[in-house]
Amino acid sequence: MKNFALIGAAGYIAPRHMRAIKDLGHHLSVAYDINDSVGIIDSISPESEFFTEFERFYEYAQSLKRVSDKKLDYVAICSPNYLHHAHIATGLRLGCDVICEKPLVPTPALMDELALLEQETGQRVFNILQLRHHDAILKLRDQVLAAPKDKKFDVELTYITSRGKWYMESWKGDARKSFGVATNIGVHFYDMLHFIFGKLQRNVVHYRGEAKAAGYLEYERARVRWFLSIDANDLPVEVKGKKSTYRNIDISGQQLEFSEGFTDLHTTSYQEILAGRGYGLEDARHCIETVDVIRTASIAQGQGSEVHPFVANLR
Repeated sequence: MKNFALIGAAGYIAPRHMRAIKDLGHHLSVAYDINDSVGIIDSISPESEFFTEFERFYEYAQSLKRVSDKKLDYVAICSPNYLHHAHIATGLRLGCDVICEKPLVPTPALMDELALLEQETGQRVFNILQLRHHDAILKLRDQVLAAPKDKKFDVELTYITSRGKWYMESWKGDARKSFGVATNIGVHFYDMLHFIFGKLQRNVVHYRGEAKAAGYLEYERARVRWFLSIDANDLPVEVKGKKSTYRNIDISGQQLEFSEGFTDLHTTSYQEILAGRGYGLEDARHCIETVDVIRTASIAQGQGSEVHPFVANLR
C-alpha cells in the first residue's frame, strides 16, 4: 500500500484521483486546497488529513517522513495550471514521485527545469495522459500503424464545450493562469494526435481568442485542421438547444467515436504508473511544445483544405 498526498482537492478532476487511489488499494494520507469545498472526501477517504494553508500542509507532509509506514510515496496534483510547476517541485523535494494533471507546465524550458529537479531529487514526474489508454484511441493507432507507411490521413477535429460566464471570472479565463483556451481544453487532444500520428512537422495558427482557437497541424501520418471553443454560439445548428458540447473527429471520412469509456481511465493511468509503465516528462514534452507554439505563433491567414470550415464564421 502506497501513501498519497493530493494538492488541489477541491478541483473538478480531483475526485477521479481520489477514487483511483482508493480503488487500487492505496491510502490518501493528506489533501490540500485553498478552498474548503471538499465534502467529496467523506465518501472516498474520510480519514484523510486536510489543510487549507500550504505551509501547514507542507509541514505535515514533512513530518510523515519520520514514520516509515506513513512516509508519503506520491503527490498527486490537480491544482490550477499555473501552479503545477511549483507543486511538482514541492512533491519532488518531499522525496515523492509526482502524478500531475495536464498540462504539466506551459513551456519546454520549464520541462527542462523539471528534468533537472528529477535528477537532483532522484524522483519521477508522471503525467495523466488518459486518452492513451482509451480503447478507441488504441484501435485507431493500430490501424494507422498497419496502413501503408506513405499514407497520410486527413483529420478534422472540432471540440466545442460550452462554458458559462463563470469561466472568464475563474482562473481558467485568465490566460496567465490557464495559458489560454487551446492549452486548457485542447492539450489532451494534441497529445492524442501525436500518440496516433507521430511527430509534428508543421504547426500553423489561424485564429486565437479568449474563447476559441483554430489552426492546422501536420504530423508524420496526418494532416489535421482543428477548432476548439468554449463559446456556445459556435455549436452547430443541429446541436444548439439540445447539447452543450459538440465533439467531432473525422479521419479520412470516418468518425472517431470515443464518448464512452472515460469512467476508469484515471484509475488505469494510476495502475500503469504504479506498475512502472507511467508516462513521464519526455512523453509529455510533445504536447507542451505544441501548445507553446499555438500560444505564441503569429496568426496565419491560411488557405484551402488546411483551414477548418468554422474559421470562416470568425472572419
